[in-house]
Order: sequence, then structure tokens, then C-alpha cells
Amino acid sequence: MGDEDAERREANRAFVEAFSTFGTDALRDVWLFDQQSHERLYVRDDVDEKVADVDVSRYVDNERYGYVTRDTYSDLHYADYAYTVRGFDGFEQFRTFLREGDRRIGTFGSFDRREGGYDFGALNDALAEVTADYPLDAFAPE
Repeated sequence: MGDEDAERREANRAFVEAFSTFGTDALRDVWLFDQQSHERLYVRDDVDEKVADVDVSRYVDNERYGYVTRDTYSDLHYADYAYTVRGFDGFEQFRTFLREGDRRIGTFGSFDRREGGYDFGALNDALAEVTADYPLDAFAPE
């Protein structure tokens, strides 16, 4: 069990580092979720204060609809679905799914808005590089 725990910690550290390298100080939070649970990997202190009174599990439940919309997009489009970005008045949220066969684990993270925006395709590519180095179970929320 110790080796699996160490691999999980290393995978999650590398995952958060990919988000952090992409967004630098603008990174607000990073989460993992599956169809039953969710896990917070990183939340910046000022954001933690803002979400202290928020029902995070309800928010994550909404993100789980992405399991359905991902399949819908795959059926309707000639291209593969990669990620979703939502804009809010103070930040932008990125969501994607890590895949291994039919199994998927969702992730989302948010970034302070910035002039010129972000190249979220580059973030998606960076996350794919990190996740290729670990088994999908290493990212499963506890």
C-alpha cells in the first residue's frame, strides 16, 4: 500500500505543478472528481476564504454533468472533445477528463482572469503529459 500511496502523492504533486506552471500566481484551485467523490488538491488561501461557506459538493455535482456532455459531444462532432472553459466575473474555470479506456476522472481548476486570456489547449496538453506517466488510479479522488 505504501508504494501506491507514494505514487499517488507524486502524481498529484506533478498534476498541481502542471496547473501552477501554466497559471503561475493566477492559479486559484485544483480539484479531482469521479462519479462518487471529489478531492481538493490545491486552493489558494484567499479563495479558500471565499469558498468556506459554499457547498462544494453541490458545485462538483454540477461538474459531473460533464460525463454526459462529453459523450454527447463525442457523438455529435467530428472532432474529439478536449476541455471546457467557463468565464466568471473574476476568474476562468477549466475542466477536462482524464481517460483510460472507458474510465474517466474529472478535473477542474480556476485562474484569475487576465488580459489576453489563456491558451487552455496548452494546459490540456501539459496535463496529458503528466497523466501519461501514471496509472489513472493515481488520480482517483479519495
